[in-house]
Amino acid sequence: MESITLTINGMTVTVPKGITILEAARMSGIYIPTLCYHPDLKPEGACRLCICEVSGAKGLVASCCYPVAEGMVVKTNTSKVRAARRMVMELLLANHPQDCLSCQKNGDCELQKMAADLGVRTRRFDGGEMKAHTIDDSNPCLVRDQDKCILCGRCIRMCRDVQKMNVYSYARRGFDSMVSTAFEQDLSNVACTYCGQCASVCPTAAIREKDDTERVWDAIHDPDKVVVCQIAPAVRVSLGEELGMEPGSIVTGKMVSALKSLGFDRVFDTDFSADLTIMEEGHEFLQRVQNGGILPMITSCSPGWVNMCELKYPDLLDHLSTAKSPQGMFGSIIKTYWAEKAGVDPANIVSVSIMPCTAKKAECLRPQLRASGYQDVDISITTRELGRMLREDGLSFESLPDSDFDDPLVGLGSSAGVIFGTSGGVMEAALRTVADIVAGEELKDIEYTAVRGLYQTKEATVYVAGHKVRIAVCNSLGAAQQIMDRIRAGNAEYDFIEIMACPGGCIGGGGQPVPTSMAIKKKRMEALYRIDDASRLRKSHDNPQIQALYQNWLGEPLGEKAHKLLHTTYSRQVR
Repeated sequence: MESITLTINGMTVTVPKGITILEAARMSGIYIPTLCYHPDLKPEGACRLCICEVSGAKGLVASCCYPVAEGMVVKTNTSKVRAARRMVMELLLANHPQDCLSCQKNGDCELQKMAADLGVRTRRFDGGEMKAHTIDDSNPCLVRDQDKCILCGRCIRMCRDVQKMNVYSYARRGFDSMVSTAFEQDLSNVACTYCGQCASVCPTAAIREKDDTERVWDAIHDPDKVVVCQIAPAVRVSLGEELGMEPGSIVTGKMVSALKSLGFDRVFDTDFSADLTIMEEGHEFLQRVQNGGILPMITSCSPGWVNMCELKYPDLLDHLSTAKSPQGMFGSIIKTYWAEKAGVDPANIVSVSIMPCTAKKAECLRPQLRASGYQDVDISITTRELGRMLREDGLSFESLPDSDFDDPLVGLGSSAGVIFGTSGGVMEAALRTVADIVAGEELKDIEYTAVRGLYQTKEATVYVAGHKVRIAVCNSLGAAQQIMDRIRAGNAEYDFIEIMACPGGCIGGGGQPVPTSMAIKKKRMEALYRIDDASRLRKSHDNPQIQALYQNWLGEPLGEKAHKLLHTTYSRQVR
């Protein structure tokens, strides 16, 4: 790679040609403040906090989108630069609510942190006109508070450039400028999938997940309720970040101890129902292949992806696996099988899921997910919400002992279920089981590395017990739309496709700790594969509790009872 040499704050540095001043400074250990910049999005230069002086340039330049050049002399900390940055910050704060102490983003707010870094301690411009917008909390997943928007454009770029949903854009002009949906409608009335990626990149609380923690506390403190929770695979490698630990920290045992300390009556592992999903989805795939069913079959465990398919590709819904998501399967099993075995009236069960995903909140409300006769999952909270509950409870997380998930009945999951949490994991878990079923024996070669990694689209031909299977793995709704357009046009020759709504899969879910980046997601992904490598139970169908569930209660995969409890239907969404 060709390099160039420039000077930043009197220090001579050599960096790759073509990068920006901001990137060069960060590579050299020089801090430049930013708000609109995000490492996973195209730079836009909207906030102007990253301005610096460059020899020969007219005025101050935005370092996030200004390319380096040979011999360039850059100054990032002159009095002129510092004064300009403070002015930008003071103007932002002049039109920003002052409810920091009670704001959901307090402690995670980038605007708050940047004001402190720049030494802005007073509100210099006060008494002027303030924007006033109504709060949009019309949907079960996300809240939009335009009064807290700083017009950085991150949500627009994420939704437009990565997810390709184009829900947001700039509207109006001057003082009245705002980030808006089409015709300024509520999110419940536009084609939003509730993936939450906008919330994951928002530097303030202008877009945030709807907080359901009080509902969970109320249930825990109700003596007449039996409160159980299930925890998604990706949470065990991200919750630590929310509580100050290094990205990729594996905190499974401490997480279970913390949840029991909060007051949950039972703490279960969603890995169990991930294994159940593989049993149903894997057999469904084989049935389609053997009986001339609709191919390619596409996974259905990502609710943001399912929403997009119902919104944009209703003509292709038959390609979706009818298997419920692990959250949905667990909910129905808890209020039927577990309730019966534990002797608990399902009417008194409050089933809580802890997910890396904001769209799971809407999935809970789908009318198809009432196989138990009740709403199968009552409340879904995100990793961030769980972090808030743990801080509120005053637990010293890192000093907690490790505990095991509750057992028997639904306490055990395989590491095939664990890798559900990263892009390619569902596909690999399914192939491990399908290969053994086709071969009629336990195969030793179980790692399908072709589907691993954080590329938005991965394509491969793999051999499953000697049979050729053409596969694709997509993460992000933008990548999903590309492949769905090819299917619609008849140009996608695949047998099996995994699609996750969020970049990186569940490790990059809209409810995961912030800030996030591809580098952080990589650490989370590597942690999940470390768990898989260390496990002795690496195939879903080898899980003895899954075997017992089928033998004692469900019957066989795709059987009548399994179909009633573990499968679902889809329909076109019109908004």
